[in-house]
Amino acid sequence: MKTALTIAGSDSSGGAGIQADMKTMMANGVYAMSAVTALTAQNTTGVAGIMEAEPDFLGKQLDCIFTDIRPDAVKIGMVSSPGLIAVIAEKLEQYSAGNVVLDPVMVATSGARLISEDAVEELRMKLLPAADVLTPNIPEAEVLSGRKITSREEMETAAEQISKEYGCAVLLKGGHNLNDANDYLFQSGRGKWFCGQRIPNPNTHGTGCTLSSAIASNLAKGFALEEAVERAKEYISGALAAMLDLGKGSGPMNHGFDIKSRFFRGPGETA
Repeated sequence: MKTALTIAGSDSSGGAGIQADMKTMMANGVYAMSAVTALTAQNTTGVAGIMEAEPDFLGKQLDCIFTDIRPDAVKIGMVSSPGLIAVIAEKLEQYSAGNVVLDPVMVATSGARLISEDAVEELRMKLLPAADVLTPNIPEAEVLSGRKITSREEMETAAEQISKEYGCAVLLKGGHNLNDANDYLFQSGRGKWFCGQRIPNPNTHGTGCTLSSAIASNLAKGFALEEAVERAKEYISGALAAMLDLGKGSGPMNHGFDIKSRFFRGPGETA
């Protein structure tokens, strides 16, 4: 079995963060591991408290993982401290990590900034260049590109700019009333749209974490990036269409969504 690592914060309600990441990785047929950047006390109504890990302790978690069960892919979620960002970048380089999927969680759906300017600068300087693919939403892409994004064409321009600046692929996610369910991937000098149908399911908490974790899982299994994105979008769409509550951990494998025959296989494998 292939392996994947999530580096992110804990969501005590199980709706997002490492809990959502690990559920997704396991549902996509890889062995899931975690390095916890922060503990949160939260539920579906809000966050009551946050306790960050010490950078040295995060480094020890990563050392233990890479020197024993080396991950075939790494997903990085919200990291709000410059010290933690620096440690992650250092360890990724030290262990020559591959298939690094970075979800640059910086801006909430409401538009509120989630990390400090110092942390954003550290992210730009050290962590973004270490990623193989970034998965920003539109507000985050606006921060990274320094430009307003209000159209399909501006999504394409921003993704290309970010990709060239940081030397990695960029999957710019639609939403925020712009190209809902349509995402744009730019890599190696060319772009591709991944179109989807907006599904009227209110249980969408944690879908950003789920998408990036599903991409990492498929990269771990050996799929090329375009196929990994396609499969990840299909996985989320199938779950949402079945009216599953991703935020509360209702796994597709338990609701008639044929996950074993489709998502456990690697390239060239048959049921």
